[in-house]
Amino acid sequence: MEAIRSGKEIDKVLVKKGLQGDLFSELRQLMRDHNINFQMVPGEKLDSITRANHQGVVAFTAAITFQDLDQIISSAFESGKTLRLLLLDGVTDVRNFGAICRTAECQGFDAVIIPDKGAAQINEDAVKTSAGALMFLAICRVRSLVQTVSYLKDSGVQVVSCSEKTNTPISEINLTVPTCIVMGSEETGISPELIKASHFLATIPMFGKTSSLNVGVATGMIMYEMNRQRQLAH
Repeated sequence: MEAIRSGKEIDKVLVKKGLQGDLFSELRQLMRDHNINFQMVPGEKLDSITRANHQGVVAFTAAITFQDLDQIISSAFESGKTLRLLLLDGVTDVRNFGAICRTAECQGFDAVIIPDKGAAQINEDAVKTSAGALMFLAICRVRSLVQTVSYLKDSGVQVVSCSEKTNTPISEINLTVPTCIVMGSEETGISPELIKASHFLATIPMFGKTSSLNVGVATGMIMYEMNRQRQLAH
């Protein structure tokens, strides 16, 4: 609880099932107030994580400091910068996430947006896979991806979801304007709610027998296409 109150970045909290009492009630309310993801698990799960006296609660601290999306958008528009944002829906693999962030930083993206639940844990493995890029790239954690997309649209940012469920190539979408690219998990893709909320749906043309790409590779290709268009525009 002191870690939460001090402002320490906490990725998630595991709580032993059946834990009760005033102290736990206070902790639960504190986690909800600070939008911290917590999960009820068997006591054996906590015992397998640490041999310390965990008292029924284990917290995973984030390896980075999360950034405020509103400030990033405001700063970009004030400086005349054309926003490049990436929103990840359901990308839970730490190595994929790290590789994506490495590419995003190399391609000059302003921020990567992730949900507070159902996202890869930002730990030492993620930082290592990103080749340290997570130390320089803004990561914004939000409660609702759908509400965030609505906010981006109201802020004048174009939202483009990338999926195989369309025949429109990404090259036919104008990516020279402030844009947020939405990528989904390899298992379930982008949620129907996010697809419906987006301005455009686009795909990467495929010419082989394999029907899909690794999400990290696909994201890199989309990022490159955005920067290719912007370089040609200049």
